[in-house]
Parts: sequence; structure tokens; C-alpha cells
Amino acid sequence: STDLTSTVGYDSIIQHLNDGRKNCKEFEDFLKERAIIEEKYGKELINLSKKKPCGQTELNTLKRSLDVFKQQIDNVGQGHIQLAQTLREEAKKMEDFREKQKLHRKKIELIMEAIHKNRNLQYKKTMEVKLMCCCFLPCGCTQPLLHLPCLSCFWQLFLKLAQTKSALEDTDRSYQQSVTTMEKIREEWQNEHIKACEFFETQECERINYFRNALWLHVNQLSLGCVQNDEKYEEIRRSLEMCSIEKDVDFFVNLRKTGSLAPAPVVYENYYNAQRNVTPARSPAPVPISRRGPLPTPTSAPGEPDYATVDGYSLV
Repeated sequence: STDLTSTVGYDSIIQHLNDGRKNCKEFEDFLKERAIIEEKYGKELINLSKKKPCGQTELNTLKRSLDVFKQQIDNVGQGHIQLAQTLREEAKKMEDFREKQKLHRKKIELIMEAIHKNRNLQYKKTMEVKLMCCCFLPCGCTQPLLHLPCLSCFWQLFLKLAQTKSALEDTDRSYQQSVTTMEKIREEWQNEHIKACEFFETQECERINYFRNALWLHVNQLSLGCVQNDEKYEEIRRSLEMCSIEKDVDFFVNLRKTGSLAPAPVVYENYYNAQRNVTPARSPAPVPISRRGPLPTPTSAPGEPDYATVDGYSLV
């Protein structure tokens, strides 16, 4: 602005810096809220894996897979809690950065406020002196001295004119001094204004760079969490690869078997007619149970994906 006392440009810069600081505070609050969510989710997963029954009566290889499953779910929960702590640390770093910039900027703002105040006061004083010079009209000095009624009136007018001339010269010198002082203050203000703008520009570049890096780091932390979780899920998949249907069935049969002989057949015994000569049937000896045939192959229901694929994505 060409107005010497205008602060429109300076105020716009300060408003932009305040908006940037507000944006950093909003991201800081976002990280804190995300940390609360991650911590709550992690604790819920841990409670779920420890307290909720999940195949607790399974045997052998499937039981081992379920144990790995629950342990890895617990580990996933621990990972979310660790992520929550990391997010809180990043939020604290953002807060420290924001407060550090605020403190440094406050020093510059105080300097500029003092210069603006001094400049405005001197400008007002200069304009007041200028107005006095412009409006200074010697009263009665325009009368022709030859038409004065008497000599005494002539001397009175001459004395008044001399006094007026002296006052006008004093006012003019005061005006010149005010203008000179105003120019020095203007140069000082301009130099400090340039320095302040350069400082604010540097701060804004640092803020944008820090904010951008903080966002990038946050996304990397989320990606790292996903990769670590997938590694835990991979442990579950590896344990499931070791799960054997035949071994689990054989394990149950051997654990709960009651013998290797089938019960003998039930034979008829005559208790009704004792006179009748009936040769009693001999009970056959128990027959050993033959080995069962091969186990059936599990099949998926129509329309259902195979257990190792999810919407076309397979790890087998």
C-alpha cells in the first residue's frame, strides 16, 4: 500500500502465519485422537485374544495353529499400542515446533509493533505541523501600509508582522525537523519491515517443510504397522500350513479309542421251552476292527472361495 501508515500487507502476513500455526495445531490434535483410537483398539484386541474362547477344545495341529493365531492377535494389539505411543511422540514434536516458532515470531512482532506505533505518532505530528504551516495567514498584513490612518497603527502592524514572520519561520523549521525525523523513522521501519518479511518467509518455509515431513512420516508409520501386522498374520498362515487333517483325526482316535475289538453279536437263548432240545448257539469271538478307509477330501460350498484365497488374492 502507498499509505505510509497502512498495515494491510503486514496484517495479511501475520494472519497467514496464524492460520499456519492453527493448521499445525489441528494436525497435532489429529495425531492425539488417532493415538487414543489405536490404543483403545490395541487393548480391545489383547482382551479379545486373552479372554474370549476360540477353539479351546481343539487338538493337535489345529490347536497349535489356534495358539499361534491368538498369540499373533495379541502381538497385533501390542503393535497398535506401540503405534499410539509413537503418535503421541510425534504430536509432542509438532507442539514443540509450533511453540518454538511462536516464541521466535513474537520477538519480531513486538519490534514491529513498537516501530509501527512510533511511525504513526511521528506521522501524525508531522501532518499537524504541516497543517499549521499551510494555514498560517498573517492577520492584517495584506493591508497597504500607505492607507493606515496613523503612524501608531503602522508600527503596531509592523510589530505584528515581525512577530508573525518569526513564528512562521519557527513553524517551518519545526516542520522541516519533523519531516527529517519522519524520514529517518520511515527508513528504519522499511528496513525492519524487510527483515521481518524475510524472517516470516523463512519461518513459513520451515513450517511447510516440517508439516509435509510430519505427514509423510505419519503415513510411513501406518504403512510400517500394516507390514508388521501382515508378518504376524503370515506366522498364522505358516502354522496353518502345518495343520494336518489326517493327523488331527488320528490323534483324536488314538486319544479317545476304547479298544480294537468290536462288540460280539447278540445270540438267541431259549428260556421259554425247557423240554425242547435246542442246541445253544455259540457266541462268536469278537472280530478285530479293520482299518477305516481314506478320509474324505474337504470341499468348499458352491460360490465360496477356497480357504487360501480371498477375492482372487492367494498366498498359496
